[in-house]
Amino acid sequence: MTDFWLDTLAAFIADFRLDTLTPATVEQTTYVILDTIGAIVGGAAEPEMQALTARLTVSPVGEASVMGTGKTAVSAAAAFLNGTAGTFLEMDEGNRFAKGHPSIHALPAVWAMAEIKGLSGKAAMEALVLGYEIGARIGIAASLRPDMHPHGTWGTVGAAAAVAKLLGYDAARIRETINVASSLTLASSKRTMLEGGTVRNAYAGISNRMALMAIDLVETGFIGERDGLSSVFGKVVSERFDTARMIDGLGRDWQIDQNYFKLHSCCRYNHGALDALDLLLAKEAVAADAVERVDVASYLYAAELNDQAPRNTLAGKFSVPFAVATRLVRGSSRVENFTWDALRDERVLALAKRVFVTEDKAMTAKLPQFRPARIEVHLRDGRMLSASVEANRGDDQDPYSRDELTGKYFSLTARMLPHEVADEMRKKILTLDDIADIRSIFAR
Repeated sequence: MTDFWLDTLAAFIADFRLDTLTPATVEQTTYVILDTIGAIVGGAAEPEMQALTARLTVSPVGEASVMGTGKTAVSAAAAFLNGTAGTFLEMDEGNRFAKGHPSIHALPAVWAMAEIKGLSGKAAMEALVLGYEIGARIGIAASLRPDMHPHGTWGTVGAAAAVAKLLGYDAARIRETINVASSLTLASSKRTMLEGGTVRNAYAGISNRMALMAIDLVETGFIGERDGLSSVFGKVVSERFDTARMIDGLGRDWQIDQNYFKLHSCCRYNHGALDALDLLLAKEAVAADAVERVDVASYLYAAELNDQAPRNTLAGKFSVPFAVATRLVRGSSRVENFTWDALRDERVLALAKRVFVTEDKAMTAKLPQFRPARIEVHLRDGRMLSASVEANRGDDQDPYSRDELTGKYFSLTARMLPHEVADEMRKKILTLDDIADIRSIFAR
């Protein structure tokens, strides 16, 4: 038998208690939850989400919150809608080592089940920490095929493990849940994000929905492969799966402590160039009409985001030329500067065509520990201004302050909620381990 590691993993999940975490990790978890809920509520304002929410919450009425809308739905629909909304603005946190976004793939499923069961905030936090850990570890242990998008893949298993923990499963049942969930992952395409295919925004929602389906299947007697993770992530969607990395350091180092938060409303691969541009502009103000061209050098994944004429807002979020241009023309990289208004701004579109991004192989070699970028702004008066970064702001290497994250939360929730309502939610989320019934967070 070569799957003993899976028994070790399942036993760890079954035995884990939130009380074993340091106060710093508990606090970090509350901010990950706050940030993720902010992204969900902000994304719920998008027109596609408004239409989808109306379609899926008409009937039947459920007991799980569709965050920010004042509506409820059955657990499957709520988990799907919240997971989908949370990726819409490209503001959800992530983990650079896993190369993906563990929280948005697990929190909606955990939250829906915790609300339906009337469970405590502490129970939900305990489950989310594990869902984050397991999902991220799969992302680290596997090497997804280059044409795959990480959304909707390993997050499904992380979410299912989290819900299994929430429901008090023993180690044997947790192991079965992991094996069943491994067969419910997507083979998602990277082209969707590069071309602006907004079906990509549904991938995290589907992960949360499939996690709850895995629970339904296990509770009705379905079983999976003996070692579904090694099969799916070692042979199907990836050709490598390092089982040793799945259990090495369990309970010692927590992936949630090594996350990143986002203030730029676009793909993380843009952030190096934008951080460098912010440094440059802090030293010297540059008028957009004074710019002749911009050259960006960065690592491979950033260099792939080279679309100079994105067709919609999603494609704009996955375009270094557009991100740089909208920052220069409109003054920031906040949510409002990646909207349709920004995408139709002729000044932005004209400048984006003069922004060029190339791979620097030396920068690629520094992944995943660093995500470097260098930007050169060539001015019409013949001068060239430049700046560079090694790490992205928001990483554990260069974290945003709690005040910055709070400001981001309010800017996103303001799209759907009055300030006083969002503030009351914030106070409860930041003391979530003391909340007796999680249903009180979205009670109106």
